[in-house]
Amino acid sequence: MTGAVTLITGGASGIGAATARRFHRAGGRVVIADRDTAAGEALATEIGGLFVPADVGDPEDNTHAVNATVEAFGRLDNVVLNAGVPGRCGLHDFTVEAYRDTLRTNLDGVVYGLHACLTPLRRQGHGSIAVMASIAGLSGSPDLFYATSKHALVGLARSAAPALAAAGIRINALCPGLVDTPALAPHRRALRDRGLRLADPDAVAAAVEAVLADPGTGQVWTVQAGQPAAVVPATEVPLAAD
Repeated sequence: MTGAVTLITGGASGIGAATARRFHRAGGRVVIADRDTAAGEALATEIGGLFVPADVGDPEDNTHAVNATVEAFGRLDNVVLNAGVPGRCGLHDFTVEAYRDTLRTNLDGVVYGLHACLTPLRRQGHGSIAVMASIAGLSGSPDLFYATSKHALVGLARSAAPALAAAGIRINALCPGLVDTPALAPHRRALRDRGLRLADPDAVAAAVEAVLADPGTGQVWTVQAGQPAAVVPATEVPLAAD
């Protein structure tokens, strides 16, 4: 990460903030894109980085964040598409607005961020992209539409990789288990009472660094409390043929 420029969406708290601090300690230059202006500006000041206010559900905000990164540092080496929210509804309380609010951030925001960063990465002829999915994207979750969005991100990373490889761009997905972030704070005691372990955000940040540095592409990684980051083998289902 020494000297590398990394853009992190949802970088003002949780996994994003831990990743920003880790990359700063490693000598990297970090750009934080987030809706939380106060937290984003404070963290950028702490690490000597750049904060760009951005709602990832807005395509123009993603383009602005990428352009601001290149204008400030002259390049873009890594992108961590990390911004995400818990599901806003389920089947029992479904509304179109709540469903769309979930996918607007968790899926659309990643697609828009991916699209926005491709121009400078193609121009440079290299780059590494980490998509923040979830264990819920490999199995399932009571948080129905959160899991739906994360399954989509796993498919996005695996499917986009061959199309980007010729341009020297790698894209991989990281699927953390339960992580001790503000989003899980209200449920921390209940989860621990059930015997479930929560990973430290710093451990997930280390996994993000491993994913970005790995020479592979189209891979899906997992990281959970007490377990090292590891690649999940892909299951290939051949098409039917005569």
